[in-house]
Amino acid sequence: FSSTMRDELMRACAFDWSGISPAVFGSLFQAVKSPQARRELGEHYTSETNILKTLGPLFLDELRQKFADHVHDTKELKALREELGELRIMDPACGCGNFLVVAYRELRSLDTEILVRIRELELARKDNDEFQATMFFDDRGEHAEIMVQLDHFFGIEIEEWPARIAQTALHLAHHQANREMERLLGQAPSILPLSTSAHITIGNALRTDWTQVCPPSPTVRIVGNPPFIGQYLRSEEQTDDLRFVWGDGYDGYLDYVTGWFIKASQYFYAVPRGGRFAFVSTNSIAQGAPVAALFRPLLEGGWRIRFAHQTFAWTSEAPGAAAVHCIITGFDRGTPHEKARPVLFTYRSPKAQPEAVPVDHINPYLVEGPDVFVVARRHPLSPCLPEVYFGSKPADGGNLIVEAEDYPQVAADPIAAKYLRPFRMGREVVRGLDRWCLWMDTEDFDPRDIERSALLKERVQACQAWREKQSRTGDAWKLRNVPYLMRPNKSRPLTPYVAIPAVVSSARRFFTAAHLSEDFIAGNKVFTAIDADGFLFAIISSSMFITWQKTVGGRLKSDLNFSNKIVWNTLPLPAVSDKQRAEIIAAGQGVLDARAEQPGVSLADMYNPLAMAPSLLKAHRVLDRAVDRAFGAKKPLETNEERLALLFKRYQEMTATDS
Repeated sequence: FSSTMRDELMRACAFDWSGISPAVFGSLFQAVKSPQARRELGEHYTSETNILKTLGPLFLDELRQKFADHVHDTKELKALREELGELRIMDPACGCGNFLVVAYRELRSLDTEILVRIRELELARKDNDEFQATMFFDDRGEHAEIMVQLDHFFGIEIEEWPARIAQTALHLAHHQANREMERLLGQAPSILPLSTSAHITIGNALRTDWTQVCPPSPTVRIVGNPPFIGQYLRSEEQTDDLRFVWGDGYDGYLDYVTGWFIKASQYFYAVPRGGRFAFVSTNSIAQGAPVAALFRPLLEGGWRIRFAHQTFAWTSEAPGAAAVHCIITGFDRGTPHEKARPVLFTYRSPKAQPEAVPVDHINPYLVEGPDVFVVARRHPLSPCLPEVYFGSKPADGGNLIVEAEDYPQVAADPIAAKYLRPFRMGREVVRGLDRWCLWMDTEDFDPRDIERSALLKERVQACQAWREKQSRTGDAWKLRNVPYLMRPNKSRPLTPYVAIPAVVSSARRFFTAAHLSEDFIAGNKVFTAIDADGFLFAIISSSMFITWQKTVGGRLKSDLNFSNKIVWNTLPLPAVSDKQRAEIIAAGQGVLDARAEQPGVSLADMYNPLAMAPSLLKAHRVLDRAVDRAFGAKKPLETNEERLALLFKRYQEMTATDS
């Protein structure tokens, strides 16, 4: 312990810490740790706002409501204090302890409020006008009567440094809570010597026995923000962690964060009923293929979603905060009369403030509705819908693609120009941009042309060199000996087709598909389908479809991620009559006619949610009426919530006989 360290310690002691939130340590820690190191462990430190979004509906709101309900009843207030004393809070991914610090602070604050109110009630009694605050402490001023103790808080953290920060931050929170108690009641226990501390265990949470960290009981509340690491970013060790936790239930699509969900449910096995847990996670766990793998075992284990925050943008006080979109899901288990009505927190946009909506039931897609699991299918569930296919993947390092600035040079080469074709990814389809490719998968391709054109030869050689450097397990390396070709695609349309962007903005009211001629090569960010009469285009342009897409489809950040297997092939469109089909096709043509009234305008501008043309909106309303009737609507549907209820009903009916 050097003189410099002593000087720094004295400077720190001279600082006024009374207005500093201990939760800020997590942000400070993130600021000094390298982004790469944080990514490897999936570390994202949580703001107080997002922590309170978790703690509030899980247990704090309920406790505060009890305080408000019994504010005039001394007996009930004392019982509430006993309830606070029975709570145990555990964060099995505690980092620098932000969740534990905020939970401790809020519970101590509530306990102090109760003490103040009890004193007011006691002083108001004529036979007890000498009541003093000292009744809450013993002769030494110890905190025997404080119900919320530091050793009621438990954490698991994989690294020692943040674990020590967590313990320090909790001691600071304890000190601040005592100072506030002294201000309000005139007396508070002494913090020194440090006789108790939170229990912070250092180790891998997915390999640790949580029951040895904190004994399970109905009064344990598990909270936290486990690591955000997707299936493609996990290390081998992290994948082994998931296999260890999930056992036979392991699904390769599962995010690393799901290990904490299943561990939390397993933790309460020995508890007949009760217990609650809630985690912040990426929104990927409630979208697409992983939903059934995660939520089915939870629901079968007797858990239900007590509350949920739909997708919102991640916020943090730290610099370089993660650009991710999150959800919060809270679970409880108990008898029906013990269960509060579920609350769904909705967001008009990812950066908007949440709106609390009490509902009857929250399903795994975090919407009101029955517990339905939409699973991927190889072919459409509806007999009325055609197949949808992937576009062609270049796998070329950009060497077979011709950007706008290179087009004049390639077009001027008479040999290379023979193979120049318009090329479209989703961005080009939606924004009306031009792009081309060198397409040599034709019957009249002459291999000698590669030697005859220096430009063509240079690009093909560059493509081969790039492919040879790629992973031997990927498509690109396997195509190294045919560097003039994109990945073979037997389903490439040879007639006019509908181009379906793989990713579109979630802000749009309708999905932005378009018609292209067979001369256009669709890239791998576009799905294709033959649609001779326009029925597919009409269905995919309806409110019914985009409601299904937003609910069961995956997301790229907040954008909608189309999938043929999980979105299109599961769309529960019942059999339609010839009359209904004709009405839908005609209404779809009406949408195309309204688009044609805006020549040269991109779909992105045409479908700007703030500035859609009245004629286009009217055409879509006509289309929605026709499609809604085909799904069985008996009256005009005014909201997408009504459509979603109908979609889930139809899906249950159409999959009832599935094994």
